[in-house]
Amino acid sequence: MNYLAHAYLSFNKPGILVGNMISDFVKGKTKFNYPQNIQNGIALHRAIDEFTDAHPVTKKAAAFFRPAYRLYSGAFVDVVYDHFLALDTNEFENSIVLQNFTLQVYNILEENFSLLPQRFQNLLPHMKQHNWLFNYQYSYGIEKGFGGLVYRAAYMNESATAYTVFNENYNELKDCYSMFFPSLKKFASQYVSNLLLI
Repeated sequence: MNYLAHAYLSFNKPGILVGNMISDFVKGKTKFNYPQNIQNGIALHRAIDEFTDAHPVTKKAAAFFRPAYRLYSGAFVDVVYDHFLALDTNEFENSIVLQNFTLQVYNILEENFSLLPQRFQNLLPHMKQHNWLFNYQYSYGIEKGFGGLVYRAAYMNESATAYTVFNENYNELKDCYSMFFPSLKKFASQYVSNLLLI
């Protein structure tokens, strides 16, 4: 999953949210440098990614992108899922609720800025300035999100094809999100409950 989903599936727990957001920037044993609640968020992030990547519906969605992007196809699906989550009125009643949520996420990250890995510290101002979490609901937000994937990837040089695939298969991808996200939310909620029992 992408940033919005990871933030949302932290279930309003600040330490878990921080860990969930920074997990991709934390390598190896450095996770043990963080407080336990942030370590829990890192573990949650990785569990969410494993659940998502292994799910048959995600594989179905990735198939639309696979001819052009092969191993990177799942990364595009992650961004697509954030688009439909941002528009999902079962999760965010309207754009005001979404906006308030995104501002809360940015505030929590700012409050914990000194704990963030350097690369995420560098990324956060851009995330806030361009309001990535809120703008995933718009086509231009998805287009920029796809471009960001290419910028960070070693073996991709364009995202225009992915944006075309997204638009041409919009309804099918929306159906994939609708079939998938409730099961992911249930999984993540149970995972957090188990973490808090440890």
